Amino acid sequence: MAHTPKPSEEARVSLVGAGPGDPDLLTVKALRCIQQADVILYDNLVSEAIRDLFPKDSTALFVGKSKHRHGIGQHRLNDLIVQLAQQGLQVCRLKGGDPFVFGRGSEEMLALHQAGIATEVVPGITAASGCTSYAGIPLTHRGLAQACTLVTGHGESELDLDWAGLARGNQTLVFYMGLSQLERISATLQRYGMAASTPAALIEQGCRPEQRLVTATLAELPLQAKQHGLASPTLIVIGEVVSLSAALAWFGAPSQTLPAALTA
Repeated sequence: MAHTPKPSEEARVSLVGAGPGDPDLLTVKALRCIQQADVILYDNLVSEAIRDLFPKDSTALFVGKSKHRHGIGQHRLNDLIVQLAQQGLQVCRLKGGDPFVFGRGSEEMLALHQAGIATEVVPGITAASGCTSYAGIPLTHRGLAQACTLVTGHGESELDLDWAGLARGNQTLVFYMGLSQLERISATLQRYGMAASTPAALIEQGCRPEQRLVTATLAELPLQAKQHGLASPTLIVIGEVVSLSAALAWFGAPSQTLPAALTA
């Protein structure tokens, strides 16, 4: 077994989830880590409203990555976090959503542990939970969905997924980072048996004042995304629970009547 260095008492890193954008959704501990940090390394999913909370005397470094633009690269970023911590600085690595949900926080934590850096994880509200809640879409609902599957729609080449399993009913599918793969996602799910009429939604800039919600059927979703000019970050939600979005609307929209299937 490889030797793991004893953590330094001086060096410390907090891997912090910033949630999906609304600063009011930050946990108390997340806000405390931000306020006490000497250096904050943040990505492109950390909203401007949250960045406005950064202490004026802290150093803020943008280390964001997006599709086809990988910034400084993950390995170099890992090295940078280690180097800053080894200088005795309190480092807050701030990530949109939750560090351990498609956030590569575990990769950074492995690098920190290998270097003997004391590290803590502060969970954040992941987009699947936050954005759907703000869009009036429950991830589960009696009679509509008894399970929820979170999927990354981003792949270097092929999306290596269990499409047959994803196409089965009675569940909610949430695709992160899948907007550029939307046509493929829609077509493949239908090919594996999911009905073209399955309710689906696109949530752009979820949990932020500029949030946009587009609902459609699974088959219509790619066209609707183009017609509305949606851009990242956009969450894809597929499943019968989307039919509740109008009735459960509360964020910037009036409530409406329940779907007939639920009032019969």
